[in-house]
Amino acid sequence: MKIIAFLKEWTLPVAICVGTVSYLTFNYVPQLDAAGNALAPVFDVIFPLFVFLTLLVTFCKVDFHQMLPHRWHTGILIAQLLLVAVNIAVILWLQSRPSLCEEIGVCFSPLLWEAVLTCIIGPAASASPVVVGKLGGNISTMTTYVLISSLASALMIPLVFPMLEPAAQVSFFNAFLIILEKVSIVLLLPLVLGWIIQHYLKRLCQWVVSMPNLSFYCWAISLSITTGITVKNIIHSEASISLLLAIAVATFVLCFVQFGIGRLVGRHLGEEVNAGQALFQKNTALSIWVAYMYLHPVASIGAGCYVLWQNIINSLELWQHERLKKIG
Repeated sequence: MKIIAFLKEWTLPVAICVGTVSYLTFNYVPQLDAAGNALAPVFDVIFPLFVFLTLLVTFCKVDFHQMLPHRWHTGILIAQLLLVAVNIAVILWLQSRPSLCEEIGVCFSPLLWEAVLTCIIGPAASASPVVVGKLGGNISTMTTYVLISSLASALMIPLVFPMLEPAAQVSFFNAFLIILEKVSIVLLLPLVLGWIIQHYLKRLCQWVVSMPNLSFYCWAISLSITTGITVKNIIHSEASISLLLAIAVATFVLCFVQFGIGRLVGRHLGEEVNAGQALFQKNTALSIWVAYMYLHPVASIGAGCYVLWQNIINSLELWQHERLKKIG
């Protein structure tokens, strides 16, 4: 029973450990090569399926009448835009002084700051309403912000990235549509199906709602797979160890910066829990993809590290929330 209680309390760190150990085992044990090759396409199917189920179950609980814009949505978008602007200014300044970068070291590498940028410019995580729900926040307004944030990122990315990597030849309209398509498949389809289940399949909806942690455990499985992919990208990266460590440290610090700013904005605009998660919890899968497509493969390591840090912080949030509930 103690093991089960531990797994329930620390589901996300356990998922991270399982993903890490699983990939390392298959990577370094030659006898498992055949099994790894056979399982790879299976995980390619399982991952989007569990992301889809996570959101579908969550959206079955959404009050669609509350899905309206709020003041804190504007506040968080402004905070994100300011962080993006500061990061771009740093990158452009460093790119104009290549000799300085070589003299001072890896902390002044434009690649490091591009990796940080991918963790700022990306939209709020599609699964962030899951955490908000467990923290006692408003799932409906958080879902609205995920939609707004996805549209904002789809506009920002094709505008910003050509400034940093002119050789990438980003077509604004094509990039906008591709990013919007990727977000829509993951987000809008389960949202529409959630609405249909709520209104026309009420028994199924009641059954889903009766299992409050179902979406959380589906998300934990997705996180385990994401962790394995992240570890793979880090191990096979051509970046130096010093740069990888710098990216890991920078994204760790960024987690707390975005979390703190989000909470501060939310405290002033009446929605602290939602605002904190909105700015801090990112759609890292999309960030990794856009970094590969339009920046540099090494920049994608930033989003890979960020997903680990943000879920460790999520675990601590959930633990603190449950502890306070028991005390209260």
